[in-house]
Amino acid sequence: MSNHNKISILSISLLLLSSTISAEKCHPDDKKTLFKIKQAFHNAYLFASWTHDTDCCEWYLVKCDEVTNRIISLSVRDDDEVAGSIPNTVGDLPYLEYLGFTNLPKLTGSIPQSISKLKNLKSLWISHTNLTGSIPDFVGRLKTLTYINLSVNKLTGPIPPSLSSLHKLSALFLENNQLKGTIPNSFGGFKNNPDFYLKLAKNQLSGPLPKYLGAVHFSVLDLSRNMFTGDASILFGVNKGLQTLDISRNKFSFDLTKVGLPNNLNSLELSHNMIYGSIPPTIAKVSYLQQFNVSYNRLCGKIPTGGDLKRFDKYTYAHNKCLCGSPLPLCK
Repeated sequence: MSNHNKISILSISLLLLSSTISAEKCHPDDKKTLFKIKQAFHNAYLFASWTHDTDCCEWYLVKCDEVTNRIISLSVRDDDEVAGSIPNTVGDLPYLEYLGFTNLPKLTGSIPQSISKLKNLKSLWISHTNLTGSIPDFVGRLKTLTYINLSVNKLTGPIPPSLSSLHKLSALFLENNQLKGTIPNSFGGFKNNPDFYLKLAKNQLSGPLPKYLGAVHFSVLDLSRNMFTGDASILFGVNKGLQTLDISRNKFSFDLTKVGLPNNLNSLELSHNMIYGSIPPTIAKVSYLQQFNVSYNRLCGKIPTGGDLKRFDKYTYAHNKCLCGSPLPLCK
């Protein structure tokens, strides 16, 4: 190839590269920050698309706003090789609305303070990692949050009461950690949040439920596999929008006889407690009951019939004080 042709090809290549760079939408400050994040994770293969000669709005794991072209989403997920801790530089993406680190078994360390700078953050999703430490109090200062998922980690300590100051929050998932202590009294402050989702299962939480929790409009509530005690009847009510309630494997003790059951309830798990009284006949009127279990309690009386109850076998009612009737032996 002649020198003239080589020069022509080089010129065209430089022109194309220049055109690509000039057409790049991604803000240079965001791109610089993302490269620091890539470097913090030792340039893991998951970040292979993050190169200097490409537009970072087109990179895997990130998303830009269509108007401002600022990075609004960072989702690092599903990789066994991403190791180390969450870098402080994530706090230098000021327009971030979604931040996720999920299914990363080699992710360690604690939730970094720098996240408190993300004043536009709506969703914080850090789950299925090996993060340790407590849930930081500063999370309660991110007033734009609507969704928090910190499930399946190794987080310890109490649930910070400051989370209840997040008035836009509609979902809080903290299950499968090593949290201790009680549910903060301030959680009654979620009563103005419609269709609230709260999952605290598989921790080491204890104590009675705060009475104000009964005023919260739960759609899904899972308190299972903890060490809660006392009266959980405050969670029931005919006019509530509760669809899923799981309080199984605790130490709750209350009379089930007269609790009100919402008609739209589709899952009710009460097993392995110290609940007494009888099963309310209104359970047969619940429209779409898909899951139901009252085994290992202290219930007595005749099992109601009708509705969706016919789908449940004897194990649903096993190990109670004196329940009788189908599918258990007939009442005497």
